[in-house]
Amino acid sequence: MRVFVFLLIGLWGCFVYSQNKETLYDFVDLPQSLMLNPGAEVNFDYHAGVPFLSHFHLNAGLRGGSLYDIFADDGRDINDKIETTLNKLTSNDYLTTTQQLEFVNLGWKSKKNNKIYFSGGIYQELDVIGYFPKDFAVLAYQGNQEFLNRPFRFSNISGSSELLTVYHFGYNKKVNKKLIFGARAKLYSSIFHVRSARNRGTFTTIETPQGDNIYQHIISNADVTVRTSGYTSLKELEGKEVVNKLVGRALLGGNLGLGIDLGFTHKVNEQLSITGSANDLGLILYSKDVETYKAQGNYVFEGFETPIQFSGEDSQNFLDELEEAIPLDTLSKAYITMRPLKLNGSIKYSFNRYDDGTCDCYIEGEQPPYMDAFGVQLFTQFRPKRPQYAASLFYYKRLFNFLRTKLTYTIDDYSYYNVGFLLSTHIKKINFYISANNLLEYPNLAKARGISLQFGFNVIM
Repeated sequence: MRVFVFLLIGLWGCFVYSQNKETLYDFVDLPQSLMLNPGAEVNFDYHAGVPFLSHFHLNAGLRGGSLYDIFADDGRDINDKIETTLNKLTSNDYLTTTQQLEFVNLGWKSKKNNKIYFSGGIYQELDVIGYFPKDFAVLAYQGNQEFLNRPFRFSNISGSSELLTVYHFGYNKKVNKKLIFGARAKLYSSIFHVRSARNRGTFTTIETPQGDNIYQHIISNADVTVRTSGYTSLKELEGKEVVNKLVGRALLGGNLGLGIDLGFTHKVNEQLSITGSANDLGLILYSKDVETYKAQGNYVFEGFETPIQFSGEDSQNFLDELEEAIPLDTLSKAYITMRPLKLNGSIKYSFNRYDDGTCDCYIEGEQPPYMDAFGVQLFTQFRPKRPQYAASLFYYKRLFNFLRTKLTYTIDDYSYYNVGFLLSTHIKKINFYISANNLLEYPNLAKARGISLQFGFNVIM
């Protein structure tokens, strides 16, 4: 059990972060800004992402501690450091990692109306979140001798994981000089999904009236559900068969769903603008390759040891008795889940207009761009237990026509000193950008609470 807890805490040290892309949001020099706000300002006629290279995004990190807390060479016993970290983590701490890869990303201005811009493409996304099961980690590591009469809650068990492909088409329109509106339709094709949430019940140990060291271990009102889709049919496949199966699901052969992104940009005046967007307002219906595992019931065990530590000749009798009291049912009923809704918003003030009479980096007939801008961005993502929040200050600088940058300072669940930086080069029609977050923690990644990296290549005209 202690090895299990050690690995669990180690995983928390490797994969915790959110889907916030504060450096990329409202960076309107890049077509990828339309993926975060379909109502973003568009100042180009056409764009084409380099296939499989237009956008790659990866997050990893930790909320509540770091690998350094456990593995630091500070002379302390590792068991003491694990116990300290275990006591510091709570059931509201969570493991989450996201990864995105664009396969195709295209955009073009309407020939009939130059105020309308269309975009579309395909991308793959992996999204994982798992809340730290504090009660059962404590029970497994420390036992229950010091926790008599304390209920260990099954609600601590909560999380989800999904791998899917998204097909999308976007519409962006300059309604007037002050307002830009956009929407993006999405078709989801789920490749793999597992989710366990809203579990109920408790495990409690109490001392019985029979005397010292005689205990009752009570599982009360247990109701634990794990839903899976795309797992059962893979169990008997091997190698190439698995790959072919997954590719088929990615190509609209998986469980399908629908969603929409909405966004706007409102220009209060020439220099001040307000933006907002809602992403992944949608759901997926899981009806193919579905298995749901459900355990419900009550159970009382009397003895010197906890059921978790039960051993000896009668161990199988105990397991049979437990299964009879709390049967594990396997169901094949279809189910629906909502996509994790993400909200973004910003206020931006632009200044220092570029105007030397030679700039060709803006649409003919429009004013030259501003060289500098600063503002505030807000981010919210809805999750199984509670939303995740982030707030950022940013500064945008157009150093030259071919070089644009953005610096951000973000406060979120993981850090109060998250500094991010984006660099975008524009050489003729070729664009390359790269962005990273938590730059202050890169000198010692073992201490890092979170890191994020994204990059890509585009052709922009």
